[in-house]
Amino acid sequence: MTGDVRGRDVVVLGLGQTGLSLARWLTRHGARVRVADTRQAPPGASALQETLPGVRLESGPFVASTFDGAEMIAISPGVAKDQPAIAEAVASGATLVGDVELFARCLPVGQKVIAITGTNGKTTVTALAGALAEAAGLATTVAGNIGTPVLDVLAKHEDGAPWPDLFVLELSSYQLETTSSLDVAAATVLNVSPNHLDRYAGVVDYAAAKARIFTRASVQVINRDDPIVRLMRLPGHTVQTFGASVPLSEEEWGLVRRGGAEWLARGGELLVPASQLALVGRHNALNALAALALVSSVAKVTSGVLAALASFRGLPHRMERIAEECDVLFVNDS
Repeated sequence: MTGDVRGRDVVVLGLGQTGLSLARWLTRHGARVRVADTRQAPPGASALQETLPGVRLESGPFVASTFDGAEMIAISPGVAKDQPAIAEAVASGATLVGDVELFARCLPVGQKVIAITGTNGKTTVTALAGALAEAAGLATTVAGNIGTPVLDVLAKHEDGAPWPDLFVLELSSYQLETTSSLDVAAATVLNVSPNHLDRYAGVVDYAAAKARIFTRASVQVINRDDPIVRLMRLPGHTVQTFGASVPLSEEEWGLVRRGGAEWLARGGELLVPASQLALVGRHNALNALAALALVSSVAKVTSGVLAALASFRGLPHRMERIAEECDVLFVNDS
């Protein structure tokens, strides 16, 4: 759908990693791009000058003239969209989008995506879901808030790289605010607790941004232990749940104590003892259940998938096993 931007006047807001990826992608698709950043020396300024010397950068507060003639505003996640000058431009007819929305509009028909958000644990679950999908035999690309901007990934496939069987995306509430076209095979909100309240009017507003991940999801993966997430269940959607309680049906993933050991389970099926997970902590057992539920929506949970789950060591500095000496486990959670 590159015709959506070709020949259009687009203002990119914010020149960090995502803003730079927006400027690159929009320019390659024929948009007339300029960039605005409130900082006098944004981090991507030198890279913009080197790679896109024809794109103008405006520094300082956003004012009405920032958006003169703008047909589209491509906003970075770190920029609040309710600033008066932005709101006025949108009210005057400019389309407001983020990188994930542009990515979603350009995916091939039938491309499988699973998406993860939440206050805590989303990076771990995203990386784990990617590893489990690979173990299930799916060519998988992990992207989004976890690292590589989605438009940089998209550009590689537009240049001829084979499309993966599956994209696994970590999405922040900021990215979800401007995303409406992303069809996902399965999505989860892992949990919601007060966060980013400098950006949101309150927890309800913050949770509503997170809940947007479910709008076009075939399967909702719901944390049944989180009272806010439970309210996000949508009528007519297939739902799987995860939590610390005993799972009572095939649609529930949970923890079961059997023979003195705690097991990860789906319904009545015991999957793997929690003690066999390389991931440390009960919260990571719940993260593992969420990842299994997501991946089960696009692939079969085989013995190979469970082996990959047990061996997954997590990410650096997040409950990372360092050593075990004299029955003492040393963990880096910096």
